[in-house]
Amino acid sequence: MALKQSQYLKLQQKLLPQQIQLMKLLQLPTMALEERIKEELELNPALEEADESFDEDDIANNEDSDNDTDVELDDNGDVKEKEVERIDDEVGIEDYMGDDELDSYKYEISNKGADDETREFVVVEGPDFHNLLEQQLGLRELNETEYTIGVYIIGCIDEDGYLRREIDMIVDDLAFNYNITSNVQEIEKVLKTIQSFDPPGVGARTIQECLLIQLNRKVEQTKDVLQAIEIVKDHMEEFSKKHYEKILKKMNITSEELKEVIDVITHLNPKPGDTDIKSNSHSEIVPDFLVSVTDGKPEFSINSRNMPDLKISKEYLEMLKEYSRQKNKDGKEATTFIKSKIESAQWFIDALNQRHLTLMLCMQAILEFQEEYFITGDEGKLKPMILKDIATKVEMDISTVSRMANSKYAQTPYGTFLLKTFFSESMSTDSGEEVSSREIKKILKDCVDAEDKHKPLTDDALCDILKEKGYNIARRTVAKYREQLDIPVARMRREV
Repeated sequence: MALKQSQYLKLQQKLLPQQIQLMKLLQLPTMALEERIKEELELNPALEEADESFDEDDIANNEDSDNDTDVELDDNGDVKEKEVERIDDEVGIEDYMGDDELDSYKYEISNKGADDETREFVVVEGPDFHNLLEQQLGLRELNETEYTIGVYIIGCIDEDGYLRREIDMIVDDLAFNYNITSNVQEIEKVLKTIQSFDPPGVGARTIQECLLIQLNRKVEQTKDVLQAIEIVKDHMEEFSKKHYEKILKKMNITSEELKEVIDVITHLNPKPGDTDIKSNSHSEIVPDFLVSVTDGKPEFSINSRNMPDLKISKEYLEMLKEYSRQKNKDGKEATTFIKSKIESAQWFIDALNQRHLTLMLCMQAILEFQEEYFITGDEGKLKPMILKDIATKVEMDISTVSRMANSKYAQTPYGTFLLKTFFSESMSTDSGEEVSSREIKKILKDCVDAEDKHKPLTDDALCDILKEKGYNIARRTVAKYREQLDIPVARMRREV
């Protein structure tokens, strides 16, 4: 087969680095954006915080520095001067990046998209859950073999505080990895020691064993505690399925006594590994939008918090001007490097400005769409609204609006809410009126809160109530909304 050459034209879409950077910044909430700005300030020396103490002359000089001379090489390799244009979207990335680097921005078939970003944050904290267990292990009188076995068992305990690895497999692991010959009885002996550690219930292999450990460690073994031990030990299946009639019949106790026993069990910790040590790492919710009502009109502002104003470093602009006059190789390389840093800084500033503008436009559209709700705070006033509605109003792509609403919170006079909670599907009533699915969810929640816990409402009963109110929806839709509200099925809501 003969080889031949041919030319052809092809249209191909590529995401520029500026676009990727904007998409990443757009989906970041306020706290994450602060970290991103700090990171960029550390990575790019051409980017710096604007000094508020600048006077008008300094600002004017800084603006004039943007119009200084830049460097461009002619065909002979000589340096020619020209007016430096503002570095904006007209600057092509190919000016200082090779084709190989551009290829990394192509879409790939993988679990991670091309616009995903992974960053590592250094978090300083005290001893973790496993280290605390090892500290307690060191306080016990154990020989070297038992201590090694204990350390290995602690390493097998998961974040919930459970040991889910089989004892037989631990025996094999110790033989292969540590050359320790042990047996099931020896492993269980060390495990019993670990199960006496704090927090109570740690090292359990099942939820039943976890609850029994906590009940047996109670100082006061009252009648309620002893009955709770009996229920967990002998009637765990009936208790987990809330078949209280069977428990009452088998144990021959009254409903009041069973209530007290249930109260004892429900105050136990089913996840002993989830202690206050981890809860300290939970971050507070910082609203991205601050909504207020003034003279009957909703208004909003973007929460800027501690985010600084950014500018291009004047020193780097002076360095670019200085090196552009040098005609040697080092001067050209320095000019290329400085120019790339300045371009990157300008791209970052432009991306932040574009993010701010997008947030303003989208939030204003949401405020106008849901004006009645933001004025009254009545969830019944929420209109059906989907991403497409806002995208059409602001003339942007749906994916852009989705990124804007992702992980963003709005602080209103009625509470702080995730921005996506204002988006909901539309449902039609018997009269033909379009209502928000959130209004139906509120009715479901009110019905469940007001139900008789001795005879909780089933999905069919909830469906009938909604139909009586004019909402003709199917039972499976009721079940879907109930699950979205984290409401368990009727059997699991039943009380004695």
